[in-house]
Amino acid sequence: MRTSLQTFRPRKRFAPGTVRYKLQKCAQASLHSGVDFRLAVQLPPEENLNDWIAVHVVDFFNRINLLYGTVSQQCTEETCPRMSGGSKYEYLWQDGVTYKKPTRLPAPIYIGLLMDWVENKINDQQYFPVDPAVPFPNEFHSICSKILTRLFRVFVHVYTHHFDTLVNIGGEAHVNSCLKHFYYFVTEYGLVAARELQPLKELTRRLTAPVK
Repeated sequence: MRTSLQTFRPRKRFAPGTVRYKLQKCAQASLHSGVDFRLAVQLPPEENLNDWIAVHVVDFFNRINLLYGTVSQQCTEETCPRMSGGSKYEYLWQDGVTYKKPTRLPAPIYIGLLMDWVENKINDQQYFPVDPAVPFPNEFHSICSKILTRLFRVFVHVYTHHFDTLVNIGGEAHVNSCLKHFYYFVTEYGLVAARELQPLKELTRRLTAPVK
């Protein structure tokens, strides 16, 4: 059985000189310059939407993985026996292979399986082709939607059950920024259903409210 610490893993990177490497640098530069997230998520002129989505899926995987790493020592099978977001929301794991039916799992086990599942998807060239001459599959958007929907559940769990830890280490501003970026991206391209975003609806409303 894996522990929560095993979830922490090296960053996934794009090869220098590729289109996606360029787009990744473009996206990072926009964020570092303090640009409005609404603008930062918009597709650059003359770029391919699938490449833009692929870059962001990998980036959010990296960032959410690092985010969970900061609280993983406090997220154990004893402290978090269910993958939940408070009393109203619980997530069951199903991958169609080992877990063929929705299965209740402790949060660290669920998140470990989730990260493994995402990593396998983004490393599979059937879904995320490396060769620019190879087209993305027809189901690419639905795959990315499922990946991002599942990654959002990590935000839900961390905010609901481990936000005090983030505050104690001074990480709440960074996590809020990451969530805000994620929210603007998935809503811009319709990649996560509104019902899935419901657990953090009030928080995202506050984070995205116009500054008065």
